[in-house]
Amino acid sequence: MIRFEHVTKRYPDGTTAVEDLSFEVAEGELVTLVGPSGCGKTTTMKMVNRLIDPTSGRILLDGEDIAAADPVELRRRIGYVIQQVGLFPHKTVLENTATVPQLIGTPRAAARARAAELLELVGLDPSVYGGRYPEQLSGGQRQRVGVARALAADPPVLLMDEPFGAVDPVVRERLQNEFLTLQKTVRKTILLVTHDLEEAIRLGDRIAVYGTGTIEQFDRPAAVLGDPATPYVASFVGADRGLKRLAVTTLGAGDLAPAEGPQPPRTSVALGATLREALAALLQEDSGRIGVTDPDTGELAGVLTPEGVHRALRRAQLQEA
Repeated sequence: MIRFEHVTKRYPDGTTAVEDLSFEVAEGELVTLVGPSGCGKTTTMKMVNRLIDPTSGRILLDGEDIAAADPVELRRRIGYVIQQVGLFPHKTVLENTATVPQLIGTPRAAARARAAELLELVGLDPSVYGGRYPEQLSGGQRQRVGVARALAADPPVLLMDEPFGAVDPVVRERLQNEFLTLQKTVRKTILLVTHDLEEAIRLGDRIAVYGTGTIEQFDRPAAVLGDPATPYVASFVGADRGLKRLAVTTLGAGDLAPAEGPQPPRTSVALGATLREALAALLQEDSGRIGVTDPDTGELAGVLTPEGVHRALRRAQLQEA
């Protein structure tokens, strides 16, 4: 869906923002671009909707060179979410969300109906929030409106620049969870820029780890954590990368011990939960074990113990190897 072919951006003063980038983002894939400030990740993203034009190389969107596209028309086909959200303060939530469909010629009534559907999708009741103005919303609510507005014209591609960076950690985690659930429904092709490695790991199908203007490693989160490609990546992901793997390793039936006795454990998680979620529940349980349920039937599939967490991590490491 998105392909970079030897893309370089060099400014007149000689500063090179990115150099010789070549990578591809598949349709429906969420790729996170992560790295320190000034590494070129935001420049990369802004070149996709031609807010910045490359010095050399090509960027293809669904097989077409975007250099030949009208920048305004291109941007109307690409959703864009930024940290500051950028809502129009003089427009209501419903009007903000309906902006892009109306710009591309959708009749006003249809655009507002679409906006109401999307507000519902991001967890904001349009009958409650549709008539409010941005200043009447919390930071997390404004961020949801920003996502809804970006999706309003049903774009195939979504660009997100530090979308959850302006809210507190508790709200941020909740928004991340909601966004992952939303992505399962809408399946957009997404480039998401973040400086937060844990966010990149949690959200990305694949991660591009940036050095200075170049991508040091482009792979699945578990592979980046389990097998860093360069000393720079190893340093960036940190010595505790084994612990970070908990967030990208899911619980399988083979990790469980049989349930013994008629009384099921008081605490439980579902099969498919991350080891991070399972370990958090396990640490709160005095018995040293928690129940694991089948998400389809709700029945107890077995119990998880600390040994089971270790088994699951070893299994994941062997699979990566």
